Amino acid sequence: MKDAAARVDRSQRHSRLEDAQALLTGTLFAALGVALFRQVGLLTGGTVGIAFVLHYASDWPFGVLFFAVNLPFYGLAWRRMGAAFTVKTALAVALMAALAEALPHWLHISKINPFFAAIGGGLLIGAGMLILFRHRASLGGLNVLVLWLQETRGWRAGYVQAGLDAAILLAGLPWVPPERIGLSLLGMAAINAALAVNHRPGRYMAA
Repeated sequence: MKDAAARVDRSQRHSRLEDAQALLTGTLFAALGVALFRQVGLLTGGTVGIAFVLHYASDWPFGVLFFAVNLPFYGLAWRRMGAAFTVKTALAVALMAALAEALPHWLHISKINPFFAAIGGGLLIGAGMLILFRHRASLGGLNVLVLWLQETRGWRAGYVQAGLDAAILLAGLPWVPPERIGLSLLGMAAINAALAVNHRPGRYMAA
């Protein structure tokens, strides 16, 4: 029985080629969503949102800021989530940063409806994150810090995450009009909807 279980477990694990394909596909989806958000001046939560605020405030390249903002979290991710997760996440962040800077040169959008950008961009980002989650990777971010605070301080992860995302949106107010903040909330809802519907325990067993 143990040998059979071990064979089943091995058959469900992703190969390195599958992980590489997932990192590329997931980050491409997310980068396309970010491109739609950036086109109409939207925000979101997490380190993507922090990079957006810094980008709008300084006009520095979004990709460079996104890469830099994630650097402090890798040590915590290594201790809490392990080496494999941290390495794949670092690769995903680097790919995302590169694609975010390359896409405006490869794809030119002259006109886009802001509501479509919010919903479509949010769904693309959510789908990209979902692909990465299923291959034990992420786009970096505050999630590891939030979970660590829950474990060490007893702070509820959902409340802390919501508070941090709200703070990011408020921090963007000097550069993002209030109506765009409202659309940003719609985009964040689209991201969360894509994850909530598809990212459920037991639905996808590969690791």
